[in-house]
Amino acid sequence: MKNAVLAFVAVLFCAGAAFSQASPPTKAEGENVSVSYGQPSKKGRVIFGKEGSGSLETYGKVWRTGANAATEITFAKDVDFGGKAVKAGTYVLYTIPGESEWTVILNSELKQWGAYGYEKVKAKNVAEVKVAAKKLAEPVEKLTFEVKDNALNFAWDQTGFAVPLKF
Repeated sequence: MKNAVLAFVAVLFCAGAAFSQASPPTKAEGENVSVSYGQPSKKGRVIFGKEGSGSLETYGKVWRTGANAATEITFAKDVDFGGKAVKAGTYVLYTIPGESEWTVILNSELKQWGAYGYEKVKAKNVAEVKVAAKKLAEPVEKLTFEVKDNALNFAWDQTGFAVPLKF
């Protein structure tokens, strides 16, 4: 009986470990910027949409822009982030998806889980920029950031955006 209980606990532990790795942590790096994020997959789901559409993320609501812990972005140098001056350092990157426009937010309160506590920390926003939503020609299965010294690019499903960067 004791062995059966231990075996059951081991199975639960392994299942939990596998589940927690469903959206693996990943990093996108450039010379002066890096992004650390959980990388979920589309898996046939509708990713972005209006309230009540059954989408994973709803237009007009703050999102952690990844999976699991909120996405963090680090700038090695002071940067012009979409027209806003931002000091070198690490920030949480939130977004508010929209059909034609996204709001991209940098917040100084690190180590956030998702966007659940955003209302409590939004006073610590250091920059909010609006960028055009891009309709991608082909769906992107895994949420992806690409960093360059002149832009932060985001793509997932058939949606993308770019924030201009100047160092």
